[in-house]
Amino acid sequence: MAKEKKKRKPMSEMNVVPYIDVMLVLMVIFMITAPLLTQGVKVNLPQASAKPMKSQKLKPLVLSVDRQGYFYLDVGDQPNKPIDAATLVARIIAARQAKPGTEVLVRGDEGVPYGKVMDAMVLAQKAGVPGVGLITKNPDK
Repeated sequence: MAKEKKKRKPMSEMNVVPYIDVMLVLMVIFMITAPLLTQGVKVNLPQASAKPMKSQKLKPLVLSVDRQGYFYLDVGDQPNKPIDAATLVARIIAARQAKPGTEVLVRGDEGVPYGKVMDAMVLAQKAGVPGVGLITKNPDK
């Protein structure tokens, strides 16, 4: 009996099925984690029916005040870590020096005392911000 020779695949043909499987798994992982990464500080915004602000060229700084009255600023190495008043003022000054004309918007939790939101606005003014905007949730949504 003659031995049958097995046909060998040429080395130039590559099996891409495992790569497609890995790509699909990575895509599912990114789809699940992306919304979690953009969440930021948990703040229940008060509702108000107001017109949205005009779109600005520079991304605004977002100063958040959570239910416990802690301040957060969306710049720096740990934007989800509470900061004290002195650090807040210093970071706003540094961010506005790097990008002059950057606006500051305040996100205050609806359960926080009004005085804490006012404190945040005063600290922003202390940092040289001429006007501060407030972020609210549209009641229609």
